[in-house]
Amino acid sequence: MSALFEPITHRSLTVPNRLWMAPMCQYSAAPDGPAEGAPGDWHFQHLAARAAGGTGLILAEATAVSPEGRISPYDLGLWNDTQTEAFRRITDFLKAQGTVPGIQIAHAGRKGSTERPWVNRGAPVLPGQRHGWEPVAPSPVPFDDGFTTPAELSVAQIRELVAQFGASARRALAAGFQVVEIHGAHGYLINEFLSPFTNRRTDEYGGSYENRTRFALEVVDAVRAVWPDELPVFFRISATDWLTEDESDAREGWTADDTVRFARDLREHGIDLLDTSSGGNAPDAKIATGPGYQVPFAERVKKESGLAVGAVGLITEARQAEKIIADGQADAVLLGRELLRSPSFAQHAARELGAEITLPQQYHRAV
Repeated sequence: MSALFEPITHRSLTVPNRLWMAPMCQYSAAPDGPAEGAPGDWHFQHLAARAAGGTGLILAEATAVSPEGRISPYDLGLWNDTQTEAFRRITDFLKAQGTVPGIQIAHAGRKGSTERPWVNRGAPVLPGQRHGWEPVAPSPVPFDDGFTTPAELSVAQIRELVAQFGASARRALAAGFQVVEIHGAHGYLINEFLSPFTNRRTDEYGGSYENRTRFALEVVDAVRAVWPDELPVFFRISATDWLTEDESDAREGWTADDTVRFARDLREHGIDLLDTSSGGNAPDAKIATGPGYQVPFAERVKKESGLAVGAVGLITEARQAEKIIADGQADAVLLGRELLRSPSFAQHAARELGAEITLPQQYHRAV
């Protein structure tokens, strides 16, 4: 028996295996016009291929809750009916292959209004330029040199953002998704509120741990209020900003200790799994990477909070993924780049591990 290919149940939803696809932006939606922010043929084939390849759960890329919440003008969105309808073609196909369709809803915050990564290395698109807008953030701290200084959000604007997350979750359900993940990682808006490195506020949304986590928990509550009790809600987090790990860096950031504490809070607010990543908030942070380098963060959260976790980060081999699950370090592994290279990774992993996996009838000759 393979631990990686054992089903797992969250609430009333059973996922056929523990090998999942992490959300990865494709920067391939229309930037304007009637199909602005809606998934098209590229998104369909991208997600459908991994479903046909046996991936147990697929999280569609970071999908903006508002036009200004996009990273680039080519990002997906979920703020209107056209986008909702366009996603149904994808969710219907994924379900037909036995894959659970999930979606990550997000707001880019101060990292918004940029080019696609392959155009001028993802340089900022400045306000006033075509397809550009003024980013927003908890505090007026630009992400990096050349980036626009974001506008500091008012309390009224923060409350509107909370409502937008709830509205996008409602649209995700209407579009046929069975899992919604809230993006609180990688230096985007929610992560910016969590970390003292980017949150310099002095009101009820800044300063203390309780104040810095307030926005995130309000978003969780807004999503959970519209999401069925029988379906799970995930949260992706950066377990650390990678600042305090560097003794030569005196800057204060979000830490692994904070993540464990926050995981307990998230569990109380109805989160079912913490998708545990790291980094992305401080562009010059020193990050020690290597195979499975983020797995220890997930393992610690699981052991110290009791919350289910997903492990990510340079997981590229079947036996590596199997060991993470078998050793109890995580409840699922989420693959990113490896699934870009190998859409049928799950099929190959099942064969290597001696596990059974359901293939599309059209592929049975490959068994």
